[in-house]
Amino acid sequence: MSETWTLLRILRWTTDYFTEKGIDNPRLDAELLLAHILKLDRVGLYLNYDRPLNAEELDTVRPLVKKRGQREPLQYLLGKTEFWSLEFNVSPAVLIPRADTEILVEEALARAEASGKLLDVGTGSGAVVISLASELPDWQLTGLDLSVEALAQAQENVAKHEVGNRIELLQGDLAELPPYNYDLIVSNPPYIAMAEWDDLMPEVRCFEPKVALLAENNGLECYQHLTRQATSCLNRNGWLLVEIGCKQADAVKELFSAAGLSSIFVRDDYAGQPRVVGGQFK
Repeated sequence: MSETWTLLRILRWTTDYFTEKGIDNPRLDAELLLAHILKLDRVGLYLNYDRPLNAEELDTVRPLVKKRGQREPLQYLLGKTEFWSLEFNVSPAVLIPRADTEILVEEALARAEASGKLLDVGTGSGAVVISLASELPDWQLTGLDLSVEALAQAQENVAKHEVGNRIELLQGDLAELPPYNYDLIVSNPPYIAMAEWDDLMPEVRCFEPKVALLAENNGLECYQHLTRQATSCLNRNGWLLVEIGCKQADAVKELFSAAGLSSIFVRDDYAGQPRVVGGQFK
């Protein structure tokens, strides 16, 4: 007689398996993965804890649990994540949006006038530019990315949030910003130095797109490109705002100053780590 796998039993087994594999928050990951597969919310899992899973459900659960045990990011397995209280579709073509990047959105909103033009450099999934569009109804926004695959993901999210009338997506390199004048330029560019690569979590190192993570010149290459061009792309009194690694604040501030930007500031994230550097073009 075959074993009966109730929802509660497989939830406990999955949690133990994730714990063995070194997964952070193993219980939460197990709940989210099973809720997604079974089309339930987390409360629904416990309201149905004694329900047996059928063979088809078990066949769906097993490979996804195995992939998560191999440290494939949960967000890729679910095909979605939350950012700025909005849901975004994600895939291995794009970096997974992190809560720390919401600091960049906050700082952009703090400097946005009633209307204007904004450029998001390295838009990836479109999480930043779409989040800003949701808060700035009278702005025109542009998302720029080198990756055609990333832009396809961003376009999917633009359509999902019905902001296609105000967001233009462009394919291009950081070295060639669009020849328009912007009131705000924001960017969460690649900033991880090669020397730091081996210290990254397996979820990041093995699965997220390397091109969205690594930068030459000790992680500063993209900031060098951005600051050199910002003054030719910003309107007077416009702002350049960038996310940074926790050890890069001083170096990025120097680049901003050398480019002629003023009112330079550093904003910490909610863990007290430097997260955003900004400067204004006077």
